[in-house]
This record gives sequence, structure tokens and C-alpha cells, in this order.
Amino acid sequence: MTKNDETQDPETGPEWINAKDIDLAGLLQKLGHRSIVLVGIMGCGKSTVGKRLAQRLGLEFIDADSEIERAANMTVSEIFAEHGEPYFRSGEERVIARILREGPQVLATGGGAFMSDATRQEISEQGVSIWLKVDFETVMARVRRRSTRPLLQNPDPEGTMRDLLAKREPVYARAALTVTSKEVPHETVVDQIVITLADYLDVGDAQNASAMS
Repeated sequence: MTKNDETQDPETGPEWINAKDIDLAGLLQKLGHRSIVLVGIMGCGKSTVGKRLAQRLGLEFIDADSEIERAANMTVSEIFAEHGEPYFRSGEERVIARILREGPQVLATGGGAFMSDATRQEISEQGVSIWLKVDFETVMARVRRRSTRPLLQNPDPEGTMRDLLAKREPVYARAALTVTSKEVPHETVVDQIVITLADYLDVGDAQNASAMS
């Protein structure tokens, strides 16, 4: 099931629901053992938003890239440089599959993780995927602040990013939910995720908030 035809924008999303009105205990009950899995291109805010979302819901936050680095005792950049992308992707699949068995939690995945058929299947079975959708200008402004993105270590990072977006966005769109990530306070994006999740999971107070508005 997907609601990607109902993309939620943190600035123009449904005003008839306030995130403060959402029954978070009810949301967690409906979520059950599943993890909330954030997907999207590098720089879309998966880690920064994910940490705040986990704190809001009282769940553990897990960064898949950090778990991969811990397992390999190498940074992602070092893995790419020494072993290549296929080796990294294989390890990424295994690590994410293991993490998903330990839910519920908020899991931030690497930008290429959702491209894996096996990983998408694991997430579909054991999580609720949310695509943090971001436009080209915003994501380039963000990634320029970090020089450790292995896929952008080339003479034309902007061209590479455009190619990545063109290739990956149709796959990201297969996520269960989509929330737009803009240059707004992180808590605003978290609010929109909570509202969107509550609607997706049919949490009662989301509908009650609508009725009382």
C-alpha cells in the first residue's frame, strides 16, 4: 500500500490536523514491531530529522551508514575506495536486514539503499518507508557543507547529483509515504511525518482532530 499520491509538504500540509493532537501512544501501538524507515537522496535530512522523530516518539534512532561503518571498522568513504560500491551495497543489504529485525525504531538509510530490490522487500515486510523528497537546489546546498560524499568525489558533482536524482526518484516514489523536506525547522518536518504516519496508520486522534477543527 502506498500513499505517494498524497505527498505532504511541511509548509502546506493538512492544516486541519495539529501534530500535538496526535495520539502518539496509539500511533506506536498501530506501528507495532515495524520500524519507521527514512529513505531519500543524500542530504535530504534523514539523519537530522530522524533523530528528532525518534525522540518525539520515544524510539531508538539508528543510522544505517553508522552501523555499516561499525561492522566494517571503516568509514563509508574508505569502504568505497578500498572495496568499491558493489561490495558496500552487499554489506548494506545485510546490515539493514539485521537492523529491521530489531524494530520498532527510526532507521535512516543511505541514499542508495532503497535501490536494492532485497532491501525494499525487507522494508516493506518489516517497516513503514517514508521518502524525504527534496529539490535539487536544496540538496546541493546541503551536500556542499560536507566533503565526505563518495559518489560526489568527481569534477562534476552537480551533474552527478542530477543523474542520481533522475535514476533514484522513481524508486524512492515506491515508498509507502512521501514528505517534502524543505529549508524549514526540523521540527516542522517531524510534525508532518507524525501527521502523515497517523493518517496512514488510521490513528484515531488524527480523525478526531479533523472533526474538532
